[in-house]
Amino acid sequence: MTDIEQYQVTREPYYRPVHDEIALYEAAYAARMPMMLKGPTGCGKSRFVEYMAWKLGRPLVTVACNEDMTASDLVGRFLLDREGTRWQDGPLTIAARIGAICYLDEVVEARQDTTVVIHPLTDHRRELPLDKKGEVIKAHPDFQLVISYNPGYQSLMKDLKQSTKQRFGALDFDYPESEVEAEIVAHESGVDGETAAKLVQIAQRSRNLKGHGLDEGISTRLLVYAGQLIAKGVDPVSACHMTLVRPLTDDPDMRDTLDAAVATFFE
Repeated sequence: MTDIEQYQVTREPYYRPVHDEIALYEAAYAARMPMMLKGPTGCGKSRFVEYMAWKLGRPLVTVACNEDMTASDLVGRFLLDREGTRWQDGPLTIAARIGAICYLDEVVEARQDTTVVIHPLTDHRRELPLDKKGEVIKAHPDFQLVISYNPGYQSLMKDLKQSTKQRFGALDFDYPESEVEAEIVAHESGVDGETAAKLVQIAQRSRNLKGHGLDEGISTRLLVYAGQLIAKGVDPVSACHMTLVRPLTDDPDMRDTLDAAVATFFE
């Protein structure tokens, strides 16, 4: 048997509501509706799921999807050991058995032939066939499936099929308004409100460059990284170069543009 306690979120994660997403998610969970969270990287999708698992008192099983992930990585496989062959459940199977929230992060990174295995769990059947084992698992009454992805990276090769999308309710996420984002950065990093506000203004300038030299603007997560360094005594300009500019681009002209934005607020 699986130890449920290892999947419990025991401490309240910090999450700052932006709109009515908490109430909407609670209603979706009450209906056991599969949910899809859509938004740019580092905007709080994963933190939101963690917070809701804590608030609802449900275990949380998280899977970081990648292009090498197979269906067996999700549902399980037979393993050989000294005593012979034994079956080992995958994370999706564990979640379905124990009534956890199963969170598939960046689901479009997984191959489409892999994501098809979630379909029977996302309709009236709420079951998971283990073909290799010859078993069909009826999902625990408390089980819920949640997926997330970044629509900004959609392409013909990396997008969800309509047959998958139309099995989910969806919540849109984005970077918060500047005052709220500054509040989050200050809380998470330990910097003062004025410094947090400056970091947010730098991020907003970078987000205006999305599609004009940048694939993605500076995320709230990177702002927290910058704030953490500044709170540790690192020079703000150096901290911003390290966390806000260098990770984002290798293009010299774009780096100069971002460096200039940093200098505007911290020099």
